Amino acid sequence: MAETSDLFEIVRTTRSMRRLKPDPVPDELIHKILEAGTCAPSGGNMQRWRFLVVKDPGIKATVGDYYRRVWNETVGPRYRASEPAPGTSPERFSRMLDAAQYLADHIHEAPVWIVPCMGGPTPTRTSGSSVYPAVQNMLLAARALGLGATLTTLYLAFEKEVNAAFGLPDDVHTYALLPIGYPIGRFGPVRRVPLAQVVYQDRWGQFYV
Repeated sequence: MAETSDLFEIVRTTRSMRRLKPDPVPDELIHKILEAGTCAPSGGNMQRWRFLVVKDPGIKATVGDYYRRVWNETVGPRYRASEPAPGTSPERFSRMLDAAQYLADHIHEAPVWIVPCMGGPTPTRTSGSSVYPAVQNMLLAARALGLGATLTTLYLAFEKEVNAAFGLPDDVHTYALLPIGYPIGRFGPVRRVPLAQVVYQDRWGQFYV
């Protein structure tokens, strides 16, 4: 399962795993991932997050149809017409898009989804700061346990319909969808641009030494 407890190895190899097996994932592992999420910081330590665990095939099929529609009609064509992501080659970028297509076609088959939610007004950058640290903790925990996962928000193009499928109250918003399962393929290493291209010191444009 490629489990590891080395934090920096986990960080360096936590790729977006979009090809997942439909095999069941033990509840105790999902419990560990959720616990990792609740260990994250939140504004004022208010812990207003809520986590919806979705296993129901009917719900996943309904939401999966919306997800696939967004990818096939809008997002997929836009990515395929764009330049490769920074730090990657055209070949690797093409493989990433193929994996994203696989996720769109098979997201409903992932055995478990975790959907981070929070009540209150329309989500903002500030409100997200109280949710996304928990999301990252869960992604890292999944990697440590040898499970694949990815963060996606494509379904938000049909937010109202998806919220209805999840049975959410009107004042609750989702912030991501994390399909989780045993991966098809290997973890990491991630590929990113060098620090020299993205880090400044003291003033914008003044490169970090």
